[in-house]
Amino acid sequence: QVQLVESGGGLVQAGGSLRLSCAASGRTFSSVAMGWFRQAPGKEREFVAAISWSGSTSYHADSVKNRFTISRDNAKTAVYLQMNSLKPEDSAVYYCAASNPGASTTTMTGRAGVRYWGQGTQVTVSS
Repeated sequence: QVQLVESGGGLVQAGGSLRLSCAASGRTFSSVAMGWFRQAPGKEREFVAAISWSGSTSYHADSVKNRFTISRDNAKTAVYLQMNSLKPEDSAVYYCAASNPGASTTTMTGRAGVRYWGQGTQVTVSS
């Protein structure tokens, strides 16, 4: 079982940066792929980024590639999303997510691959 708590959201001007953090607990943390999703009001929850259990493999949605970077620190049982060059269309509630133990990283590129969800943290980017 994995428990996830996000933090680091807030209000930022377009072009600015934020770093989201996800604090995780559970014995299986090091064996699960992790990811970030986001959901704007009235919109579907969409994939943002994912990272393997070892941190050696990562994927980023085309909409955030070269602007956002996912990382993890297994010693601290934490996952991060560094968000640079933020745009108003990045405004959403951002959710930390975890796969089933042993699942491939690619399964985290869609909602169906998520086993555990955090409660979300709001990111608002003003123009």
